Amino acid sequence: MAEPILQPSLLLGFPEPQRPASGPPLATRDPVARVLLESPLPHLDRPFDYSVPAELDAAAAAGVRVKVKFNGQELNGYILERRGSSDAGHPLTPLHKVVSPVQVLTPELAALAGAVAARYAGTLSDVLRSAIPPRVAKVEKELLAGEPAAEASEPGPVPHVPDASAWAMYGNGAAFLQHLAAGGSPKAVMTALQGFGPAAWPALVASAVAAVRSSGRGAVVVVPDYRDLDQVEAALQAALPAGDVARLSADDGQTPRYRSYLRLLSGEAKVAIGTRSAAYAPVQDLGLVVCWDDGDDLHIEQRAPYAHAREVLLLRAGQGDAACLMAAHSRSTELQRLVESGWAAPIEAPRTVLRSTVPRVLNTADSFEQERDPLARIARLPGAAWKAAQQGLERGPVLVQVARSGYAPSLVCETCREPARCNSCTGPLAISGPAGSSAVPQCRWCSTPAPQWRCSHCNSVRLRRGAAGVLRTAEELGRAFPGKAVVTSSGDHVKATVPDAPALVVATVGAEPVAPNGYAAALLLDGNSLLRRENLRAGEDTVRRWFNAASLVRPSAEGGLVVITADDTTATGALLRWDAPGYASRELALRRELQLPPAVRVASVTGSPADVGHFTEALAATVTLRTAGPAPVLMYSAPATAPGPAAGTAATPADDAEVRTLFFIPYAGAAAATRAMRAVRAANAAKRTSGPVQLRLDGVDVL
Repeated sequence: MAEPILQPSLLLGFPEPQRPASGPPLATRDPVARVLLESPLPHLDRPFDYSVPAELDAAAAAGVRVKVKFNGQELNGYILERRGSSDAGHPLTPLHKVVSPVQVLTPELAALAGAVAARYAGTLSDVLRSAIPPRVAKVEKELLAGEPAAEASEPGPVPHVPDASAWAMYGNGAAFLQHLAAGGSPKAVMTALQGFGPAAWPALVASAVAAVRSSGRGAVVVVPDYRDLDQVEAALQAALPAGDVARLSADDGQTPRYRSYLRLLSGEAKVAIGTRSAAYAPVQDLGLVVCWDDGDDLHIEQRAPYAHAREVLLLRAGQGDAACLMAAHSRSTELQRLVESGWAAPIEAPRTVLRSTVPRVLNTADSFEQERDPLARIARLPGAAWKAAQQGLERGPVLVQVARSGYAPSLVCETCREPARCNSCTGPLAISGPAGSSAVPQCRWCSTPAPQWRCSHCNSVRLRRGAAGVLRTAEELGRAFPGKAVVTSSGDHVKATVPDAPALVVATVGAEPVAPNGYAAALLLDGNSLLRRENLRAGEDTVRRWFNAASLVRPSAEGGLVVITADDTTATGALLRWDAPGYASRELALRRELQLPPAVRVASVTGSPADVGHFTEALAATVTLRTAGPAPVLMYSAPATAPGPAAGTAATPADDAEVRTLFFIPYAGAAAATRAMRAVRAANAAKRTSGPVQLRLDGVDVL
């Protein structure tokens, strides 16, 4: 829905005054309501006082949705509190309407949203937009009428302390569960080993939630996507009474999501599970927050203020003195920082248990394999990988992880090997399918077909693949292993599970299905492509994806084997030793030496050169920070006529390209820096001295 057009007087930030003589009779008790407006304008990020008419007295409670008049316009908002008087200094405008009597904004949620907005230099309205689902009137009518929710059933008794067998292999695991069951609030970072079977991570999470429920408290569990959500929901439903779990996910639709939100709000359900927005779930008597695989970028909100679910849960655990469990197959540098600072205790398996639980790992780029297969470094499927797949198919499914989706996501000139570019926008050309019309090269940026492409460097018209995608890899493996089934999982066709029957399962990174009894082998291809990305976290993210895939393979005692086809680096060594904490510790030490995230916080300001310059100058007058930039953000512009003399040439920054400045913020001064950034944005918006800029804190893609 488009934002309402705001009048000049609205930009000043004052509600429209009203003549007392013409106003309706006011409430006799607490006649002033403090209202937070739903507005994207930074200088309106504060409460405004409105009078409460007597006819709305009963419904206008703290936390309800309302409509108010602001400069002659009707805006939505939330009542933060009722007060007996106002210090506005002018007659107050009465509330226009109470949209719903349901108090969807609790004091705890308001405090959490305020802390998140302060951490990310955003507005409270933007945070609440992600925290509170859109209203569904039908669901509210069911609640007010006392009708039982569709997902709910008669609750059973609270369970006793759960079976801790899945935690027995981890040091401190049993003690962590006992502490939860006793009503304590321990903080832990767990490195899980297996992603399948009875000891998989969903069973670990379910045991922790059942332990905290045995103490009478609630829990919040946040996972990256719907596949993880389905797994943890099944595990929790088996461990908890019926109706105790509420699922919050935008993929389920507005009605189920809002119904689950109201069930948690009323206390009918005490455990919230879902994707990133579930971190704000209004669970009563919160005792535990859980985040699975915090390194997945799906945990980052895609709208301002771009909050990370991990940080939201950490703030929530600190405010409510709740227990915290951060778990993954690997370990991010952010969690390693929490462990080294002493805020959280590590939960890891001893080396003796680890060796009997994880598969054997082989790297085709080491010296031993190079002597046996001199072409292993340049072959996409070296001999050791082919042999592992052949033997694995005799025992069960074999996982093949590739870096790219599609068929041929990268094309180059066959003569000069220069990247093939679109004649319209200079974007990269790709082939989406192996045959038919889909074999025509197509631009990955503007989707323009290029049936008569010609190289601008050597005038050749012949193309060749620069890289193979998941579809091309599946086609090649089908030829290499005739008679064997080939299953793909990528893009819009991601599979959650595959049967235990022998088959080649080709999946892009992050889209690997789960086999009920584990894979017999796994081939991790395109490792060099993942490691050589121009990103600060390329190595860390690659290691995380490798561990996630390798955890789906059977133990070495059952013949489980993982083959990496990447150069022998620190990243491959981490998987060979199965030492994710060690890799995270080394990465964090390097970041501290270079003063890069997460050793420090980083803020990026993007916009036109004049606007970024004005923001930087205004900020420098308040706080002193180490900066980098401004540097151009590459914006590719199409030629005026296509094709033309410049068609197919390398892209150049456009004349009106945006620039970006980075601010590196020590943790000791982070609170003051974010306050200053919020103040500068609000002042610029109110005075309109410069245009808006995009402000992001702790963005993972800016370095």
